[in-house]
Amino acid sequence: MAKRIDLRSDTVTQPTADMRRAMAEAEVGDDVYGEDPTVNRLETLAAEMLGKEAALFVTSGTQGNQVAIATIARTGEEVIAEAESHIFYYEAAAVSAFVGAQIRQVPGRKGVLQPTDIKQAIRPRDVHQPRTALICIENTHNRAGGTVTPVHVLEEISSIAKASGVPVHMDGARLFNAAVASGRSAKEIASHVDTVQFCLSKGLSAPVGSVLAGSKAFIDEARQWRKRMGGGLRQAGILAAPGILALTTMVDRLAEDHENARYLAEQLSALPGVTVDLETVQTNIVIADIAGTEVDVNVFVQALRDEGVLSSAFGPTTVRFVTNKDVSREDISTAVDVIANVLKQVR
Repeated sequence: MAKRIDLRSDTVTQPTADMRRAMAEAEVGDDVYGEDPTVNRLETLAAEMLGKEAALFVTSGTQGNQVAIATIARTGEEVIAEAESHIFYYEAAAVSAFVGAQIRQVPGRKGVLQPTDIKQAIRPRDVHQPRTALICIENTHNRAGGTVTPVHVLEEISSIAKASGVPVHMDGARLFNAAVASGRSAKEIASHVDTVQFCLSKGLSAPVGSVLAGSKAFIDEARQWRKRMGGGLRQAGILAAPGILALTTMVDRLAEDHENARYLAEQLSALPGVTVDLETVQTNIVIADIAGTEVDVNVFVQALRDEGVLSSAFGPTTVRFVTNKDVSREDISTAVDVIANVLKQVR
């Protein structure tokens, strides 16, 4: 059977052999009691890499974001987020379900929130309006195609937020992709926000988990919110061990995923009827618009699957491809050939 080329997401990455060994050999304790030494090492490492006082191991990016929001916002308040952000689009209305707050959608430019728009979105003191509790930035931005928020934009948003007394949270699920693409360290990027969440289980290839970081006081309170959301784990060192390897051995190789995504995007954009906004291909996500082919997007995605190439329908005419460590340049070339052949067959 031919190799399946899975470009649906970087969440499909398999843990490395070293990660599997680390899981088997991990020193463990009860993390709810704060006694798991491997979890403690991961949290300390993550806090140091992000320049924060403390960090908290959580089960997922969604849990990390929602724990952060619940720790900061209150019922009847408002959270500013980009209009097509993961927090708004893919987290099952958790902000309203857990906190009783509402999200104010602010459209960005290719996913990047603009400081002037943020300034206008922060609510004035008015009994008719909710208090702005938090600003959320997604970096990189998934639905915009993996775009990176430039550091100078973060600086401006941070300045506006501080002047208004509003904290800033970064949904940095792919924060290290942003760091590698921009040539800035994760610490420098995170220095412009109060709290930050990043995923270990995407391009960094750990099997499970994310990390939330911020001040010690914030993390102390966030720990209770993690418990409320069912995130109190026991011998969690088995899961934290591959996370340590993700941070110490898997960051630099993200550049390879970015190079493969650029190659894929350029090849796809050369196909008749396929459009790719190459300006958005900054990291490991490629969104291709097949409207010009007049092929139904779901028929197209299924036809690719039948030929062993997995992708995701991402809109009425768009398809998302995500490069990752388990897809080589040769695989990308094969996928392009399959895509070209499928387009000829289903038109």
